[in-house]
Amino acid sequence: QVHFVESGGGLVQPGGSLRLSCAASGFTFSTYAMSWYRQAPGKERELVARISSAADSTHYADSVKGRFTISRDNAKNTVYLQMNSLKPEDTAVYYCNKFPAGPWGQGTQVTVSS
Repeated sequence: QVHFVESGGGLVQPGGSLRLSCAASGFTFSTYAMSWYRQAPGKERELVARISSAADSTHYADSVKGRFTISRDNAKNTVYLQMNSLKPEDTAVYYCNKFPAGPWGQGTQVTVSS
């Protein structure tokens, strides 16, 4: 069945960087666009970034444009999110999913605080 395992989160100071990874299984990874989402406490889950199946197209939320970069390795069934210049408002649980979405993984917590 479809399964996602997110990793790479942690506590980082404002201005710092993190690289998130998401290992996917249970479907033909190379044929699906992949997305990163995040959910902050008390807020709805929101789309952060999306990458096409062949990695030739990307889309970013305005709030992360120029700071985050989504990438993928179809040979490893893995999607990445490089996050630079992190801000306290980036604090959230980060999830990956295919597009259209399948079941959700456990996510990885990112906390940006001094």
